[in-house]
Order: sequence, then structure tokens, then C-alpha cells
Amino acid sequence: MAGEGAAVKLSLTRVVLYVQDVQRLTEFYRDVLGLAVVQEIKDEWTVLQAGHCQVGLHRVGKAFRVSDTSSWRANSNAKLVMAVHEDLETLRVELIAKGVPMRAIKSYPGLTGLLCDGTDPEGNVFQLAQA
Repeated sequence: MAGEGAAVKLSLTRVVLYVQDVQRLTEFYRDVLGLAVVQEIKDEWTVLQAGHCQVGLHRVGKAFRVSDTSSWRANSNAKLVMAVHEDLETLRVELIAKGVPMRAIKSYPGLTGLLCDGTDPEGNVFQLAQA
């Protein structure tokens, strides 16, 4: 393991979420959060550009698929954290108006700026962090 101060030998390039409805989540991350689609296999796989990292949406395997994807919610301990380069409160209000479940803005003085968590249509948590 690399010790403190050691040169970084790895860099994160993509995070993959296994999802029930690739199209619905593609539309959310593209149309609501503004990420650009860079690769797509309809209903099976989408890659979206999120700054220096990409978000992959991969349809779950057949053994894990549900018949009603509209009410299915992810049970994950992962959180996508994205820097916001505009006013966080304004963006939060816009997302709420679009029906996105958003939590209150918070911060941890001395550690972070303003932060706000939300959830995508399948319940995956994302965090917006004021840059």
C-alpha cells in the first residue's frame, strides 16, 4: 500500500452503477444533472462524462431484474459526489422543482463547503458539493 506522501499510481476514471432501467437513469443524469452521454448501448449500457470521471449505467443481470422498475430502489452504500460550479441553493431549488428528492444543504466547517444530497430515480444517492 502506498504510504502518506507516496506518488499516486492509480486514478479513478469510471464508477459503474448497476441499475434496473438504464434509459430512465440516462435521461435523469443527462437531462436533469446535465452530464453528457459518451457511449450507449440502448437499454443495456450508458457512459456519461462527469468532469474527469465517468459514470457508467449497467443494466443488472437477469437474476436481479424486477418486473416493476418504477418503484424499485437501490440498496447501496455508494455516493456519487459532484462539484457544483454555480450557486448550490439555486441548483437545489431547480432540482426540487423538477421532482428530484433533495436533502437540506449542510456543511462541516473546517472540512467542507456547502453540500447537498439527493437521490436519482432508483434511489442512488448523489451529493452536490459547492466548488
